[in-house]
Amino acid sequence: MNIEGKHYRTVWVSKDGKSVEIIDQTKLPFKFEVLTLDSAQKVATAIQEMWVRGAPLIGVVAAYGMALGMQQDPSDKNLQSSYDLLIKTRPTAINLKWALDRMMESLKDAPEQTRRDIAWELAGKLADEDVELCEQIGLHGVEIIREIASKKPAGSVVNILTHCNAGWLATVDWGTALSPIYKAHEEGIRIHVWVDETRPRNQGGLTAFELGSHGVPHTLIADNAGGHLMQHGEVDLCIVGTDRTTTQGDVCNKIGTYLKALAAYDNQIPFYVALPSPTIDWTLKDGKTIPIEQRNGAEQSHVYGINPEGELSWVNTAPAGTTCGNYAFDVTPAKYITGLITERGVCAANEPALTNMFADLKNSVI
Repeated sequence: MNIEGKHYRTVWVSKDGKSVEIIDQTKLPFKFEVLTLDSAQKVATAIQEMWVRGAPLIGVVAAYGMALGMQQDPSDKNLQSSYDLLIKTRPTAINLKWALDRMMESLKDAPEQTRRDIAWELAGKLADEDVELCEQIGLHGVEIIREIASKKPAGSVVNILTHCNAGWLATVDWGTALSPIYKAHEEGIRIHVWVDETRPRNQGGLTAFELGSHGVPHTLIADNAGGHLMQHGEVDLCIVGTDRTTTQGDVCNKIGTYLKALAAYDNQIPFYVALPSPTIDWTLKDGKTIPIEQRNGAEQSHVYGINPEGELSWVNTAPAGTTCGNYAFDVTPAKYITGLITERGVCAANEPALTNMFADLKNSVI
């Protein structure tokens, strides 16, 4: 997508072909900075410290981490240690394991002298696949927005609420929940996006950064404002992303998603989840079994921002000695979800519908 008129992906191979470059998302939306990753350890740090974030992007960057590991040492020992290092970085997003398993499957039986080239080629393929999957999500999802627009008075605005950042910054390009929004904007459909701030890391600021870069009308709101807006008819549609989806259609997304789903359900507002198929965990049925990441309490007690002097800094908002609980994700049961927007189309959030749409993928896992 575009920043000041220039197209960027969120990860790309450096000109030297021996490293990858990423956008440091911990500096956004205040500062645009590109970082170079030249080892599997650097990639692991980037994922753990959320220099990159978003389930699809985490998976692709981890794949490049495997390529960097094979570039340094293509031995069986380093293949396994690189996998073990990267798989531990974030526990909730299934895309991480999906990408690393694909890399391992392609590399484990390959001669050591070929592993580097195989790894770089496959990582690049996974990146390109993610772009295509996300664009297809946009093409299917825009049909929902188009239909809602057609039922409103001529010239009316379609108000969409989203939570966390599920745009191109969370993927390689296009995004998941934001992809239909970008497609609608390109079509000329009048839209406005309510952007949840998404505490504690304020990823809503990333969504506002994206939308502002593309000229999409939006308003940043407090996390607790969504229900109020729904009650007063200010929301036509909710679209969120997901870090892991079970076979029965439960979705695990950024903390606070469940509460938005409940509010939407109570106010009869469509609540859709946009996801590429690698986000489906075919080995899990019940969302309650998804591991929920608990991050450092400092993310809860401190806020990162820019002061009046233009300096970036952390500000403490909690009394000294306060214990902070920082649960990164929650699970929304399938019964509250209107539909799942995937690269193959929109389906109901239940096992028969998912199986019907992705029988080939499910059978390849189970």
